[in-house]
Amino acid sequence: MARRVFFSFHYQRDIWRINQIRSIPNITGCSAAGFQDASLWEEAKKKGDSNIKKMIDDALYNTSVTVVFIGNQTANRKFIKYEIEQSIARGNGVVGIQIHHLKNQNQETDEPGSTPKLLEDNGFKVYKYVDHEKLAARIEEAAKLAGK
Repeated sequence: MARRVFFSFHYQRDIWRINQIRSIPNITGCSAAGFQDASLWEEAKKKGDSNIKKMIDDALYNTSVTVVFIGNQTANRKFIKYEIEQSIARGNGVVGIQIHHLKNQNQETDEPGSTPKLLEDNGFKVYKYVDHEKLAARIEEAAKLAGK
């Protein structure tokens, strides 16, 4: 079954890692606020938090699963927290995927980061990224756990 999925991640730090894995078979509409176009993200930041939250809300529309990609600096980002809160409020399945071991634009891996507290507090599962097939299975599992 094709899923519409929202990707939550630390944009500035992890976009290179995310771009390596964003084309996933059977997953449609992979979206995130500012994901498709960095200039949209930069423009929204200039307009303030409420504009960024609107972009997030719009990107979450019609999704059934939120994947929180966990890098070294993800856990304490305020918009990651907002994305998780909104995903929970709308009943999305949620799963955490560790990506610190993927290489960035400088071919460097990173130290593991903490799991966002909202993932832990709500009992959402967290896995290390292995490949597209495993990620698609984790997304489907999260959807089923949420009754989607």
